[in-house]
Amino acid sequence: MANMTRRSLLGAGAAGLAAVSVLSAEARAASFGNPDLPPQGAVNATNPASLTDPGPHSAALADRFPAASSPPATDVGDMPQFWASFNNAPKRIQNGGWARQVTQADFQISETIAGVNMRLTAGGLRELHWHVFAEWAFMTYGSCRVTVLDPEGHAYVADVNEGDLWFFPPGFPHSLQGLGPDGCEFVIAFDDGRASEFNTLLVTDFLAHTPPDILAQNFGVPAEAFSKIPLQDRYIFQSELPGPLAADQATVLGPKGPPRNPLHLFPEGSALCTGDSGGNGADRRQQQLPRFENHRFGARDTTPGCFARIALAPQCR
Repeated sequence: MANMTRRSLLGAGAAGLAAVSVLSAEARAASFGNPDLPPQGAVNATNPASLTDPGPHSAALADRFPAASSPPATDVGDMPQFWASFNNAPKRIQNGGWARQVTQADFQISETIAGVNMRLTAGGLRELHWHVFAEWAFMTYGSCRVTVLDPEGHAYVADVNEGDLWFFPPGFPHSLQGLGPDGCEFVIAFDDGRASEFNTLLVTDFLAHTPPDILAQNFGVPAEAFSKIPLQDRYIFQSELPGPLAADQATVLGPKGPPRNPLHLFPEGSALCTGDSGGNGADRRQQQLPRFENHRFGARDTTPGCFARIALAPQCR
């Protein structure tokens, strides 16, 4: 066997690649050919049995994912799943509402966004909590009262309705409460795919793990005032309906006044663009929500048969 050195092997490989390149160039000179050949998928199956699935399977799930059950001819099987559904996410149900989420743990491609779907009854309250990731939400049903504190000591209370948005920067404590007549439902997005709705810092958790004498000094009340605080997380719980919005706003208004920038947006504050192909859209951006630095939200209503043009947004997450 002839001696093969690394140098001679690389040289032979380079010569071979050069020869293939010349042949490929000559072949392309006559015709560019079809880059999708040989075909993939069902079009390549001349034997009908190649399309059958006689083993155990779920027809209901297969019908929900047709592109996975029968991919297009250009799919070689390495495309990550680019959508997920709340419908098969487990709910955390409490007396007062429920929540479910889709994070990167369930949806691998979603590195920079996690989603939550939450329902609150009339009076149902998502207790005061905070987290290190930013949160924006879109109201899909009913009405909700949001209460927010910012690091400068401003308190913000507002009622949001179907179609409204809110945005809470990282670290802003906030609570949510369903209003009459039938509470609310909304979708939340966190700016971190690993974020979890079920792992936020709750005010009950904070109080239960802080010594009573420290709480007394901080709030300027006797330590006995904290003797009956809950020792377990409340998370979502049923409460009474809140009073008038104006009364709550007056109660929390301190000497520093309300926050300088709004933390929610009404539909009439959005830029509405009407298309000529059977649909319209609303675009919310930073000029309308100044704290909305890393997010932009668009909503589109379409009529049956409406076609939305292909668009690329490489800088969007």
